[in-house]
Amino acid sequence: MKNPCKTGPLLYVEDDENDIFFVQMAFNKVGFGHLLRTARSGPEAVDYLSGVGSYANSDLHPRPGLLLLDLNLPALSGLEVLQWVRAQPRFHSLPVVIFSASIRPDDQRRALQLGADDYLEKPSSPMKFLNVLGRLAEKWPALFAAGPSGLPARPPGQPGLLSSSPAARSVHHF
Repeated sequence: MKNPCKTGPLLYVEDDENDIFFVQMAFNKVGFGHLLRTARSGPEAVDYLSGVGSYANSDLHPRPGLLLLDLNLPALSGLEVLQWVRAQPRFHSLPVVIFSASIRPDDQRRALQLGADDYLEKPSSPMKFLNVLGRLAEKWPALFAAGPSGLPARPPGQPGLLSSSPAARSVHHF
């Protein structure tokens, strides 16, 4: 089945299996599990984005519509992946969101200087991962828009995911 997202899936680059699990659960809970792809290291993210090796099949591994990137990754850090992404002309418009447990202002400042579109602090509890998904949907609604297949942006009866309240737009700490 083709991905119904107009802009492509969300590529989540994370080496912690627990964080991957909680993000996947949040996506599944609101009916968007099919939009999430994962890479577990910096080099794997570069391979996915480059479409090489096991990621050569673009039907199975389509270009993402958003990159959700941890900072502390094996072999190649999140900041190094971000630098690589921003150096590639074909990814100039790819939104990159840093999703990290680090609350160090230096990390946040450096990520934004290197071209990150946003910096979200990882939530302190598993239930708050839904808030992260809401924040992403607020800022990048096209990622969750109905695609060519006509599938809805969110399942009926799931209020609040695309809330337009000012508080929802300003949340960065979960």
